[in-house]
Amino acid sequence: MIQATQLRKGMTIVHEGQLYKIMTIQHITPGNWRGMVQVKMRNLKTGNQLEHRFRSEDRVDKAQMDGVEMEYLYHDGTDYHFMNTETYEQITISEEQLGDNVYFLIPNVHLTVDFYEKQPIGIEPPPSVNMKVMETEPTMKGVAQGNVTKPAKLETGLTIQVPMFIMEGEIITVDTTELKYLSRAK
Repeated sequence: MIQATQLRKGMTIVHEGQLYKIMTIQHITPGNWRGMVQVKMRNLKTGNQLEHRFRSEDRVDKAQMDGVEMEYLYHDGTDYHFMNTETYEQITISEEQLGDNVYFLIPNVHLTVDFYEKQPIGIEPPPSVNMKVMETEPTMKGVAQGNVTKPAKLETGLTIQVPMFIMEGEIITVDTTELKYLSRAK
């Protein structure tokens, strides 16, 4: 059990007997009242979203997860297939369970799959991944090269802002926690 003030985005908790992943969190301190923590969370079984307000002194049950290193293999339709790097056992996780993490699934990438009571419930992508730029506007001559950005669609369908000098076909490094461009891949 942890205090509600220790909740963080991406954490998995048990709330009213159900497993929830925290999507957004906001600490609220209204004037001279006691502080509260407003969370938006997604039920990992049903996919339904829920907003809940915890008092700062409330205790929350953090789900005990087992992380297993696995390699992403491929997807067919809405199912994504992973292989345990030690036992070569394969598992399938649905697109619903993965949520926005599907944007970081490039074949052969190694990541951690979270298990709760021996059932796979989601993944923790690596901190950064290298992806190919599939579509972006061409660079215009004379445009300032400072902090000017443009949208770029990556190989997994994710669209992020990149600097003006990035061209189609380049491989870039993307931060998976903040969904932003880090650098050109080496």
